Amino acid sequence: MEDLCMDIDPPPFKENSLATAEDWRKALGKVVPAVVVLRTTACRAFDTESAGVSSATGFVVDKRRGIILTNRHVVKPGPVMAEAMFVNREEIPVYPIYRDPVHDFGFFRYDPGAIQFLSYEEIPLAPDAAAVGVEIRVVGNDSGEKVSILAGTLARLDRDAPQYKKDGYNDFNTFYMQAASGTKGGSSGSPVIDWQGRAVALNAGSKLSSASAFFLPLERVVRSLKFLQEGGYFSTNTRAAVSIPRGTLQVTFLHKGFDETRRLGLQHETEQLVRNSTPPSETGMLVVESVVPGGPAQNHLEPGDVLVRMNGEVVTQFLKMETLLDDSVEQKIELQIERGSTPLTVDLLVQDLHSITPDHFLEVSGAVIHPLSYQQARNFRFNCGLVYVAEPGYMLFRAGVPRHSIIKKFAGEGISRLEDLITVLSKLSRGARVPLEYISYKERHQRKSVLVTIDRHEWYAPPQIYKRDDSSGLWTVKLAMRQESPHLVSGIYPVEQDLSNHTGSCTGEVSPKDYIPEQVSQEPRDAVTSMETSGEHVAEGPNSQDDSDNGTKKQRVEENSSVDGDVIADCSLNEHGEERLDESGSVEDAVLRDYQGAAPVAATSVAERVIEPTLVMFEVHVPSSCMLDGVHSQHFLGTGVIVYHSETMGLVAVDKNTVAVPVSDVMISFAAFPIEIPAEVVFLHPFHNFALVAYDPSALGAAGASVIRAAELLPEPALCRGDSVYLVGLSRSLQATSRKSIVTNPSAALKSGSSDVPRYRATNLEVIELDTDFGSTFSGVLTDERGRVQALWGSFSTQLKYSSSSSEEHQFVRGIPINTISQIVDRMTSGTGGPPRLINGLQRPMPCIRILEVELYPTLLSKARSFGLSDAWIQIFLPRWL
Repeated sequence: MEDLCMDIDPPPFKENSLATAEDWRKALGKVVPAVVVLRTTACRAFDTESAGVSSATGFVVDKRRGIILTNRHVVKPGPVMAEAMFVNREEIPVYPIYRDPVHDFGFFRYDPGAIQFLSYEEIPLAPDAAAVGVEIRVVGNDSGEKVSILAGTLARLDRDAPQYKKDGYNDFNTFYMQAASGTKGGSSGSPVIDWQGRAVALNAGSKLSSASAFFLPLERVVRSLKFLQEGGYFSTNTRAAVSIPRGTLQVTFLHKGFDETRRLGLQHETEQLVRNSTPPSETGMLVVESVVPGGPAQNHLEPGDVLVRMNGEVVTQFLKMETLLDDSVEQKIELQIERGSTPLTVDLLVQDLHSITPDHFLEVSGAVIHPLSYQQARNFRFNCGLVYVAEPGYMLFRAGVPRHSIIKKFAGEGISRLEDLITVLSKLSRGARVPLEYISYKERHQRKSVLVTIDRHEWYAPPQIYKRDDSSGLWTVKLAMRQESPHLVSGIYPVEQDLSNHTGSCTGEVSPKDYIPEQVSQEPRDAVTSMETSGEHVAEGPNSQDDSDNGTKKQRVEENSSVDGDVIADCSLNEHGEERLDESGSVEDAVLRDYQGAAPVAATSVAERVIEPTLVMFEVHVPSSCMLDGVHSQHFLGTGVIVYHSETMGLVAVDKNTVAVPVSDVMISFAAFPIEIPAEVVFLHPFHNFALVAYDPSALGAAGASVIRAAELLPEPALCRGDSVYLVGLSRSLQATSRKSIVTNPSAALKSGSSDVPRYRATNLEVIELDTDFGSTFSGVLTDERGRVQALWGSFSTQLKYSSSSSEEHQFVRGIPINTISQIVDRMTSGTGGPPRLINGLQRPMPCIRILEVELYPTLLSKARSFGLSDAWIQIFLPRWL
């Protein structure tokens, strides 16, 4: 390990060695009242931070102005709500006024007059008091405790800045201090004090595998605080935002020892010059680690360059380098470097660091999109200012666009700035399906294409721009586009959503919901990958996927396994076929090409040929803001059958493990014709496992309407044990597949346990069982040899509980007798029934379902007798029993 140190004159050690327990007690008595517990809520994902709730520490550094110092990752770069709790349990709101773009510190403000019952003093900052061997105490909210005091000794002042994660916040271009104080979560922002009660450093992070803790030096903190104080900042309503100059070359430097700089080609004469110009304790120089593309140093500096001078001054320390940069914003600065023993001199323009640190974002359909910050540009090696997806929200999540993506093209137009994206979005109508190209830092040389569906519903607020106001610590909001733009004026007719699982009522109305972002993780799907080198498009081609499986039921993370005869489906989001959209082609053309490229093989049975034109593949997405009734996933797949088809309305029957709630985005694809159209949920049976979904036949066109038809239903006679049936369903490539089987139990009583979270489960239902196990994911219909539908082969969802605190999602498939479904369809299509509902612009009667609100279960006649069943009833049931 390198023996490096900063150019700081340490205080006499006799001061610290004479510190007694009483001295520490007095120091802590002054410090503890000024330390606060910070509870923060990040309202939106932004830049390096995700949305969420956290607890940390801060301390008062200016009592008169009401300024609290803490870490940058506590203040957050994005919208945040925070409150501070003092040691006497007084709580006050705090507001962010500054967060450094690079280093891990920031400031909150509060109203000093709000503290009425506590006597406290501000903690003075003493960066020069830090030295190796100094005993310190870390006072903060360690591990969620209100007050904890951890002891340690400063062991290093020249540690490299800690690297927390590849796609999040990391500090750089600074030294850190290190001590074995053993701090953990919650202590971020704690003051590191000496025996005199002075803060000598700011606690920032720790290593989980050891007791090492990392402290940020306070020199740059003192400078920023001075700007806030001299800039006239007071806790009044007339305060104004204070500008703190910060300069950058978009270059990351590391401090390397002279032994390493020699291997990089440093000349002996240059080393001698540096050693003579610096204190004897200096043992190294600054070396270029990385250069951000598009920055001032691109094509001028390279990794491995050794920095010798800046503006004629020998620079070997981060502090001196940053001081020169901050004093030269928007000015030229001269750098003398050595590259492989070759001296070079370059003149670079110092860029304003705040200009490449975003202070605004676009929110559309729950997605948070803003210019790529310097922090993430450094992590990902992309240009600053590109259009960056901090949170995919619903619309982009549905298309498979992950977090940290860079949008390159949208609706066929190139996107290089956030304004370009807003312009294109404002031209699109609700429900439009357009291609989007993006790249990810994990696969930076591959462009991926997905289809994005512009929200048809008003589940989210219209696109809005949020901008940070540092004078108040709040964010202002305004519409991102004009009121007359197609995106705002277009929409679909109002739809009253069906809430039929309420007793006696089968219609309801759903109002728009405000979005609360959630941290989600999803891999791309429906994507086309193209290779690019140096920003140029070179080759492209779809990734092949195996379509031999029979389709997945819903989004899952578990692997296939069998427990008690029930099989868990492997339902990862990467199981979709991928399609390529040429820029000159339409969505319909692309779908047609995909359909022709995956033409089904010749049918092997009459039933398969007859039923294929009636089968439909469902893809259902549930917005995170509409996760109602305990729905356990946001993405579902399944097969349904057309049970009614006319010129004005089509109805599809499907299980409720595919369509779980009415507030869903439903897209259906037809096996008989290559087209995908939207549909709406019009009926959900309250206790039987099926739903009815309506579509507009006019959307099929003349060609589609000529080949798509409704299935012939055969409710009578009911299936009996030993009857032969054909199970017909669809694969993911929309190929009809049939299997012949025998009915083993036509009236098996369905039993499903309750879930951890209350949600729908099928009750009071008799289902059909077959002699062959076709897996837990293959759904479809049961038909006779002539293709007449006798049952819906549907999927059921349940939970298997292993203990009081352990359970696992499971699904299984069973047959639902078609007579249960046909009765509802007849009542809807006959024109008689309950209250009307608007479907495809026409009023349709909706059946009312009356239930007993009891759950029944089967039992033996012998046990029923013990419950008091009379002999007369036993005689009635006895023939069936025998």
